[in-house]
Amino acid sequence: MAESRFHNQLKLTSEDYVRADVGEEVTLPCHLSPDTNAVAMTIRWFKKTECIYLYKNGQVTERSGYEGRVSLNTQELERGNVSLRLRDFRRSDRGVYICQVIHGEQKMEAAVGLWERRAPRE
Repeated sequence: MAESRFHNQLKLTSEDYVRADVGEEVTLPCHLSPDTNAVAMTIRWFKKTECIYLYKNGQVTERSGYEGRVSLNTQELERGNVSLRLRDFRRSDRGVYICQVIHGEQKMEAAVGLWERRAPRE
């Protein structure tokens, strides 16, 4: 029982949104709190319902259209940082992204919006 209580104290934290200019590299922030080694966890990033990045058992799968543009910092995973780096920001990248981390029986999710810096937000 104590173990499951410990797991339930874990949570994902993010920011409401980040902004970027076209062509820039941008980080979609997401962290485990308290800092917990995430190397053995399953990490998925979704845009809407599409999984664009999967990290599982040290293996990475990227959705077509995102190949070579998305990455996690594997050293930072040890500190619970599961933020996604997106290179070459495009207007089509705008939207809401969901970070999902699975740790044993526990599934945690956090959302972050990605908007273009120069475009006025409605």
